[in-house]
Parts: sequence; C-alpha cells; structure tokens
Amino acid sequence: MSDSSPGRAAPVLDVWCELQCPDCRDALDDLRALRARYGDRLELRLRHFPLEKHKHSFAAAQASEEAAEQGQGWAYVEAVLGRVEELDRAGEPFLVQVAQELGLDAEEFDTALIDGRHILIVDADQAEGKAIGVTGTPTYVIGGERLDGGKSQEGLRERVEEIADRLLAEQDG
Repeated sequence: MSDSSPGRAAPVLDVWCELQCPDCRDALDDLRALRARYGDRLELRLRHFPLEKHKHSFAAAQASEEAAEQGQGWAYVEAVLGRVEELDRAGEPFLVQVAQELGLDAEEFDTALIDGRHILIVDADQAEGKAIGVTGTPTYVIGGERLDGGKSQEGLRERVEEIADRLLAEQDG
C-alpha cells in the first residue's frame, strides 16, 4: 500500500507528440528525466498530434496505441522516436519491425494498422489538441498551462518541474 492518500490523483502532464517529429525525439531526454524525477507522482500522458507533413505519423500514432495495449507504450514510443529517419524511409514496415524487436505481437500490430482499430483515439486526441490551441509538437500541457516545445525546448523541463512541484505542494498542503 502506498502512503499517498487514496483517491488523490497525480498531476497530469499531457505531451502532445508525433512519432515522426525530430523535435519530439529531442524531447525524449526531458521526458526521461521527468519520469525519473517524479515516478508515479506525475502522470505522463502521451497525446497524439500527427502532422500532415509527416506521412507516417498517423500510422505511428496508431501503432503506439497498439503497443500501449500490449503493455509497452513508452518503450515503443522511445524506440520509434529514437529512429525517426528510419520511419521516414521505411514507413509502416518499420513500425512492425520495432514491435518485433521489443518482443511484442508483430502480427497483431500489422492487423491493427490494417483494420484501423485505434484511429478513433488518434482522431480524438488530434481534435482535442486543435481545440486547446496545439499547433506543433511537442507541446506540453500541465496545470492548465500550455508550453510549446516545437519552437524551442530551452527551459521547458524546468518550467514543467516548477508547475509539477507547485501542484504537488498544493496537494500536500
């Protein structure tokens, strides 16, 4: 049993991201650092915002949902983002290959991409992102504040930490 009071939800950091985006790849270090610093005291949620200029990003978003369903969401996201250039070149076969490398059910990935079972989740995220003013990736939303990392990631992690620390202190207070 953890020592936090039951029913108290961790603050949420929504990360609007797309998996064919070099800026999102650059944000991985920040995301790893945030996960290391806060653990389960901060809920990091990947939100999909595939950009039209990246033709494989919509399929990649669906693939990451399939990975999450198979219990490897973040591992998959990091693996694909870390090799953005390969996704650029190879497209969907690369998405299935990464699943295989992680020991996931690659056939199920293939089927999920064909039958489009995760399209609604991706569409809903994209619509919500547009509604709150997300225009590029990565964009972070925490405590009602939107931080745009597409222009510059400089100082963003520090800002996220400030807000997270404040939200956690308010909870404890």
